[in-house]
Amino acid sequence: MKPIKNLAQYYVDLLVKLGILRFSILLALALVALAVVVQVGITLVLSGHVDDIDIVRSVFFGLIVTPWAVYFLSVVVDQLEESRQRLSKLVSKLKDMRSRDLELNNKLQQNITKLNQEIEERIKAEEAREEAMNDLENEVFQRERTQVELAERTALLRSFIDASPDLIYYRNAEGVFSGCNREMEELTGKNESELVGLTPWDVYSKEIAQQIVDTDQTVFANNEALTYEQWLEYPDGRMIYFELRKVPFYNKDGRHLGLVGFGRDITERKRYEESLEKASRDKTTFISTISHELRTPLNGIVGLSRMLLDSQMTDEQRKHMQTINVSAITLGHIFNDIIDMDKFDRRKLELYPSILNFEEFVAEMESISALMAEQKGLRFDLERLTDLPAAIEVDATRLRQVLWNLISNAMKFTKEGGVVMSVSADYEDGFAHIVMEIEDSGIGIPEGELENIFAMYYQVKSNKHNLHAVGTGIGLAVSQQLIHMMDGEIIASSEEGFGSTFTVTIRVPLADIEQQTAPALQTQSKMNIFMVEDIELNITVARSLLESMGHSVTVAMTGAEAIERFDPNQYDLVFLDIQLPDMTGFDIAAYFHTHYKTLPPLVALTANVLKDKNEYLNKGMSEAISKPLSVTAVQDVIAKFGHTQEPQEVIVMKEQEKPFDNIDCAEIYTRLLDIDMLESYIGIVGTKPVFDSVTMFENMMPEYMAVLESNMIAKHQEGIVSEAHKIKGAAGSIGLKHIQSVAQLAQSPEYPAWWENIDDWVEEIKNEYSNDIQILKEWLAAQR
Repeated sequence: MKPIKNLAQYYVDLLVKLGILRFSILLALALVALAVVVQVGITLVLSGHVDDIDIVRSVFFGLIVTPWAVYFLSVVVDQLEESRQRLSKLVSKLKDMRSRDLELNNKLQQNITKLNQEIEERIKAEEAREEAMNDLENEVFQRERTQVELAERTALLRSFIDASPDLIYYRNAEGVFSGCNREMEELTGKNESELVGLTPWDVYSKEIAQQIVDTDQTVFANNEALTYEQWLEYPDGRMIYFELRKVPFYNKDGRHLGLVGFGRDITERKRYEESLEKASRDKTTFISTISHELRTPLNGIVGLSRMLLDSQMTDEQRKHMQTINVSAITLGHIFNDIIDMDKFDRRKLELYPSILNFEEFVAEMESISALMAEQKGLRFDLERLTDLPAAIEVDATRLRQVLWNLISNAMKFTKEGGVVMSVSADYEDGFAHIVMEIEDSGIGIPEGELENIFAMYYQVKSNKHNLHAVGTGIGLAVSQQLIHMMDGEIIASSEEGFGSTFTVTIRVPLADIEQQTAPALQTQSKMNIFMVEDIELNITVARSLLESMGHSVTVAMTGAEAIERFDPNQYDLVFLDIQLPDMTGFDIAAYFHTHYKTLPPLVALTANVLKDKNEYLNKGMSEAISKPLSVTAVQDVIAKFGHTQEPQEVIVMKEQEKPFDNIDCAEIYTRLLDIDMLESYIGIVGTKPVFDSVTMFENMMPEYMAVLESNMIAKHQEGIVSEAHKIKGAAGSIGLKHIQSVAQLAQSPEYPAWWENIDDWVEEIKNEYSNDIQILKEWLAAQR
C-alpha cells in the first residue's frame, strides 16, 4: 500500500508541478507508447511478427483512449487534491477546536467555581424567597380578606342603593346609561342590563327626554351640579314630581366621565305647596270679599256719622255719634292692617308716593286724635317743634295708617292724662328728615317686652294690668314694616307705669304744591273726526267728549273696516288706536300714506306709557296722546290741528268746593279714582254720559273676566295680556285708576316674576272692580 500511496503522491505532485496541460500531453504520450508496446507485445505473442498496420492501429487506439484517460485521471487528481485540501482544513479546524476545548475547559472550571458560588447564593436566596413567599402569602391573605370585605361593603352599598326610595343612575359623557338602582328600574320599566347602553330618548317620552338632555348638557357645559324639578311618568301611567340633582364625576386624572343623577319623589310636597298656595289664594279671596262687603258700609257709617255730627243734636247724642264715628274709623284701620298683613305675607304690598300737603296732613291727624281723646276723657296735644315742610312726596295713606295705629294704641293704654304728638323736621339736599313722637302717660311696657312688641300677633303681658292683651297684635308689626319700606324707623321706649314713647323717623323728598288752574276750553269750528278704536266703552267716552265739543265722530272698530270706510276728503282729523284686533295703528297709517296723496292729521292713541313721541312721529303719525283720553290732551290736539274760535268759560270746581264730607272718603276717592280726569270729563260732557259709560263698563266686565279667566286656566299668555289690555283701557276711560293700574301690571309679561303674580292681579281685578264701580257711582252722585 505504501508504494501505491507514494506513487499516487508522486503522480499528484507531478500534476501540480507540470500543470494540467503539460501533464496531459506527457500522459497522452505515455499512454500511446504504452498502447504501442502492448499491441506489439500481444501481436508478437499471437502472430510472431509485427506489421506496420499494427503499429498504426496501436497509435490510433492510444490517441482515442488517451483523452478519456487523461480526463478521468485529471478529475480524479482534482478530487483528490480537493479532498486533501479539505482534509488539511479539517485538521486545522481540529487543532482550533482542540485549543478552544482547552479554553472551554478552563472556562468550564471557572464556571463551575462560579456555579458553586451561585448555588450557595441561590440557597441563600431560596431561603430569602421562602421568607418572602411567606410574607407574600400573608399579604395575599390580607388582600383576599380585604377584597372579601370590599365585596361585602360593595354588596352592602348596592343593597343600600337598591333599597333607596330615590332614583339613582349613571350616564357617561355621551348621555348613555351606565347603571342604575332598583327604583330607576321601576321608573323606566327596564332592568339595569336592559337600560345600560340606552339614551334618554330611548327611555322617556320626547317632551321629558328633551328636558333631561338639556339639563345634562348644562351639567356637562358648566362642570357643576344642577338641581331642578320635573314630572316623570311610570310605565303604569303614574306621574310623579321629582326633585332631580345631577352631579358630574371624573376619573383620578381629572377626565370628565359623565354624571350621577339622583331623584327624590316630592309629589306630596308639591301637592302641599299647591294646597298652601290655594289656601293663600283662598285667604286673599276671602279678604278681598270682606273688603268688598265691609268697606262700603264702613264708609257709609263714617260719612253719615260725620254728617250727623254737623247737624243739631243733644250732647248725649253727639257723644254717642262721636263714638260711632271713631269706632268706625278704628275698625277701618284695623281692617287695613289685616289687608296689609296678607299683602306682606305674599310680598305684594307696594307704596304709592304722591305729593302731600304736610301741614294739612298734620292738622287732620290732630283733629281726629283730639276727637278720640275727647271720647275717653283724655287730653291730646300737638307740638310743632320746627317749621314743617309745606309738601312732601310720600304714601299718605300708609303714613296715616302708621300714625293712627300709634295714636290709637297710646290712647287705648292710657287711663288718665293724655297723649302728646310732637313733629319736627330737618332739611338736606331736597329731602326732609321728619321726626314724629307719640308720647302717652299710660301703663307703659315692661322692659323685657320692648323687643317683642313689633312681632306679628304678639301681645304684651303686663304684670299689673291686662290691657296689653286687648287688640289684634298686628298693628305695630304692620306699622314697622311700612315705615321700613319708607326707608324709616320706629323706636319704642317705655318705663312700666310711666307711659311709653314711640318715635317715627322718615326721610322723604320735598315737593312743591302746584297751583292748579282750570283749563279754558276752546271751541273749534266743527270738525269731522274719524276714530279707529275697538273697545266700545272707549268709543262711548271719546264720542261723548268730542260731540260735546261740537264735533262729529265716525268710528271704525277694526283695521280692515278703517281702510274700507276712510275717505281723506271727508275728515279733518283721524284718531288711530295703536293696538287693534287685526293690525296696528302704524299699519293703518302706512296704508293711508301709501294710497293717498293728502291726509288729515293722524293722531295715535296708545294705552302704553308715552315715553318717546318721536317714535310715533317717525312712523307716520302727526301726534300721539295716551289713553284714557284727558280733556286737556284732546283740547290741545284739536287746538293744534283745528281753527280756534273765541274761548268759552268752563266752570271747574275749586279744590275747596269738592263735595267730600270727610277726609277718609276723599282719601278713598283719590286712591281708587282718577279725580282730575273725571272732573275735566264732567266739566265737558256733564255727569250723565259718565254714568252711562260706567254702566256700560259694568255690563262688559263679566264678559271680560270670563275670557280672562279662561285664558288663565289655559296658561295662555297672549290671551291674558290681550284681555288685560282691554280692561286697562276701558277702566282708564272712566277714571277707575286702581283697576287700570292693576290691569297695567297684568298686561306686562316683561315684568319680573309675572307668572308668579298674575293670579293675584287677576283676583284683585275680579274682586275689586265691583266695589270700585260703586265708589265711582257715589262720587259721581255727589257731583250733581
